[in-house]
Amino acid sequence: MSGTAGAGAGGAGRARATRGRAAVEPSVVLTGVCGRLGRLLLRGLHREGRVVGIDRRDFPDAPPDLVHYRLDLRRKACRDVFRREPVRAVVHLGVMHDPRMSAETRHAWNVEGFGRVLEYVAAHRIPKLVLLSSAAVYGARPGNAQFLLEDAPLLAASRLSEIRDLVELDMLAQTFFWRAPECETVILRPSFIAGQVHNEIYSYFRLPVVPRLLGFDPMMQFVHEDDVVSALRLALRPGLRGIFNLGGPGVLPLSQVIARVGRPSAPVAHLLARRLLDGLWRFGLTDFPGREIDYLRYVCMVDDGRARRDLGWQPRHTLDETIRAIRDAVTA
Repeated sequence: MSGTAGAGAGGAGRARATRGRAAVEPSVVLTGVCGRLGRLLLRGLHREGRVVGIDRRDFPDAPPDLVHYRLDLRRKACRDVFRREPVRAVVHLGVMHDPRMSAETRHAWNVEGFGRVLEYVAAHRIPKLVLLSSAAVYGARPGNAQFLLEDAPLLAASRLSEIRDLVELDMLAQTFFWRAPECETVILRPSFIAGQVHNEIYSYFRLPVVPRLLGFDPMMQFVHEDDVVSALRLALRPGLRGIFNLGGPGVLPLSQVIARVGRPSAPVAHLLARRLLDGLWRFGLTDFPGREIDYLRYVCMVDDGRARRDLGWQPRHTLDETIRAIRDAVTA
């Protein structure tokens, strides 16, 4: 039977979900389990061992052996989950990306929530922590190298308040890496994720006419959602720790991506495009704000040699398949 537990019913939910399995079996805790990547990762993990999901959203079609706690990470009831559950690893996917949420709400959810996760991991000596960050934390800037390494500075927050929380989460995980060396901390920084994952770049491609900035045609990277999930699974292996970029199967100029996705486009001057996007944003006609236009101007690509070498990660989807995933999501 499936186990879905609220703040006051955690013990009952755990009992239902562990029926048929040893209660002492160490579990993998997935925060944000109800999101697209959480569901994809769960699909493989729950066949291999016990999985505990923490997400304040409902999960009506959860697999029968999932323990699902409907909790806010910031609540005290979440601490009880870590007290009760034997945990071998935590994968943190519970990051709020909604650009229309207020900065205060987003910061409280993301930074305070992840701070609680770090507190629980340290207190209970959990041996593995995996954070899904983003290559966007480097920032799209005119002085960027063609391919950024993991030690490049995280400069996105200086121009984009929406990414400030993600930069702060990444920095918190890096600090934890040195503060708690007994825990194998892994930070993954994928390029733009292609698939059914909602992000701002998809809102850009969904515009009725996609604007291209006059004088700019940056090279772009995309990684298929399945390949991100495979990296998350590899990161759970004992002995692995560190920061890993996930670039994807290849690169294309933005103009070619637009063409392959099959969207009509038009060249627009930078200032005009910014005003146009800001206007559409104000009227709720797009979720791609004009303030993110730098990603249409400057390169922000990553070198993923470390992931290929040390994680043993290789994107299984070709560049054509990855771009097709964008097209399918945009036209769905």
